[in-house]
Amino acid sequence: MDDLDEVITRVHRAEWARVVATLARRFGDLDIAEEAAAEAFATAVERWRADGVPANPGGWLTTTAGNKALDRLRRERRRDDKQKEASTMLHSTPDPVGAIEDGRLRLLFTCAHPALAMDARVALTLRMVGGLTVAEIARAFLVQETTMAQRITRAKGKVKAAGIPYRVPEAEDLPHRVAGVLAVLYLVFNEGYLASSPDTDPVRADLTGEAIRLTRLVRELMPDEAEVAGLLALMLLIEARRAARVSTQGELVTLDQQDRGSWDRALVAEGHALVRDRLASGEPPGRYQVLAAINAVHTDARDARDTDWSQVVALYDQLAALDPSPIVALNRAIAVAELDGPHVALAQVDALAEPLAGYHAFHATRADLLRRLGRSADARMAYDRAIALAGNGAETAYLTRRRDELG
Repeated sequence: MDDLDEVITRVHRAEWARVVATLARRFGDLDIAEEAAAEAFATAVERWRADGVPANPGGWLTTTAGNKALDRLRRERRRDDKQKEASTMLHSTPDPVGAIEDGRLRLLFTCAHPALAMDARVALTLRMVGGLTVAEIARAFLVQETTMAQRITRAKGKVKAAGIPYRVPEAEDLPHRVAGVLAVLYLVFNEGYLASSPDTDPVRADLTGEAIRLTRLVRELMPDEAEVAGLLALMLLIEARRAARVSTQGELVTLDQQDRGSWDRALVAEGHALVRDRLASGEPPGRYQVLAAINAVHTDARDARDTDWSQVVALYDQLAALDPSPIVALNRAIAVAELDGPHVALAQVDALAEPLAGYHAFHATRADLLRRLGRSADARMAYDRAIALAGNGAETAYLTRRRDELG
């Protein structure tokens, strides 16, 4: 049973987004698509236990989910012509390629419809195409799971009410949709680099690898879009450090403690080249380009003590002008701690208590600053709060060790 559960989980990660997107495109209804896919996976648990896992699990799920969707249409007594149309769609050829050849990338651009608000667009696409759970998406947006579920439901309702078509966008549509696509790819990458759920591997190379692959394709498709190059550089510079991210004991390894000799120097070099190319253009950088530049400073230092913190703080100042979010302010304060000391940084972090009260990294940052200031009792309480909020097992192990070292 355990082995089957592992197979189901692995297939779910690999096939959920594709099955849902295929059904949504065929039937024009996200609710039917998701419910039919869920029923198909539930059926798989029963059937595969008795009959064994089929040679093509994805094809089996698509066929089963399609049949269940048709059954639901019949149960709801939809018009005969609607049933005929759905049946025809089930056996029809795929949508025309349009401007995009890669199937997953086509789905991303298709779902990034400008009629939806950006947050709703990104959340819906993460659920439908990215394959992330509602809980994972909620953690990415720092909101409650119920809030995110309602947001996604409203987005589905807008798609249905507005009659937004599931069609492959043409080349002239891409510039209006690329921002939403990049936001989805960035969040998928982040979930892979440090998973937010305790039930998955702490680092999911399947997600980071797919996000990088698709971002490379977007750059081929839109080579003049500066933020595409910026996001690719950012991903490469972070991915280069993946092998050093988690210890053999399964504990998170912070940037200052990582073995820099194990970093992928080819990815670092490629990321640096992209950053230099964007700087040489003389154009004002966007958010992803500044984030890439920050990571270039970190990966340029042979030792953590060689990091140019003044440059990092200056780049965060630039980023704050583009994205004045509490997350940016928190990360800037971490750099300020290295430049001006933990007492200066703590005052800046404490000012973020209200918007970041439910964010584990806020409490982990406070705990570290309090520890450095010798305030062990306060640090312990902050570590306790961070541990309670952290979802990643490797991060929880690291925070627990740091707390216990306080004595």
